[in-house]
Amino acid sequence: QVQLVESGGGLVQAGGSLRLSCAASGRTFSSNFMGWFRQAPGKEREFVAAIIWSTGSTYYGDSLKGRFTITGDTAKNTVYLQMNNLKPEDAAVYYCAARVGYGNIFTATTYDYWGQGTQVTVSS
Repeated sequence: QVQLVESGGGLVQAGGSLRLSCAASGRTFSSNFMGWFRQAPGKEREFVAAIIWSTGSTYYGDSLKGRFTITGDTAKNTVYLQMNNLKPEDAAVYYCAARVGYGNIFTATTYDYWGQGTQVTVSS
């Protein structure tokens, strides 16, 4: 059983920062890439960022690059999402996800494993 456990969410004022973490654990686990998605009430799950372990390549959702940064620690099987200059529209539940094989890195249905989500609230 593979588990992804997110942490680091919370309440922050607009303009503030948060750092989310996602640790993978369980049986021998080797993902090809890991990503972050978010979902606000009444909206579809949205791609935020992803990292490909073998190349270190990173990808971001529209308008997020420059404010959000994804990094990873392969030794710890952990991925991080640094979020700066947060805006009220960034408020959502943020989910970590992992993909063992290949696929469209931007699409939620590609991913094999998901965390339980962590709430990010941004006050104006």
